[in-house]
Amino acid sequence: MDDLGQEDLPLSRTKKKQQAQQVGQLAEQLVGLTDNQFSKLKLPDEIIREAVLARSTTGRSSQRRQLKHFSALLRKSEEALENLQGQLENLDQVSRSEKKQFHQLEKLRDQLCQKENFDAAFSAMLEITPRIDRKVIARLARSVHQHEDKRAYREIFKRLRDELED
Repeated sequence: MDDLGQEDLPLSRTKKKQQAQQVGQLAEQLVGLTDNQFSKLKLPDEIIREAVLARSTTGRSSQRRQLKHFSALLRKSEEALENLQGQLENLDQVSRSEKKQFHQLEKLRDQLCQKENFDAAFSAMLEITPRIDRKVIARLARSVHQHEDKRAYREIFKRLRDELED
């Protein structure tokens, strides 16, 4: 018994259940993606078909049953499962960086809209987005400073976001 390595032993029932639960969670994560995120994934046709079916299934019991079927399909193809895990991790990292950028833009917008922080924020904005229309941002910020203009407040954020996306 000592001659056998840990790799040679069959998986215990507990370990198999844990792996099945992990695959089930992965399937739920895939089904819960937005349409835009889902369209970016590169998966085999059979898995895409089952994922689309699971995504479109309504009803709590029927969706749970469909997720179990989809999870079983994923467990059969270890290569597709590893590929899917990698792609979902990449999507998660992209999502985190997008959220971070969104919060940074909100903070910059808030600073631009505070009269006492405007000059420092305006300089920081020019470093981040050198091609942005300075006059328009300054005019919008003045409108917020003087009239507490909510439309101008939202417009500053929109212009900052659009400039960074380009």
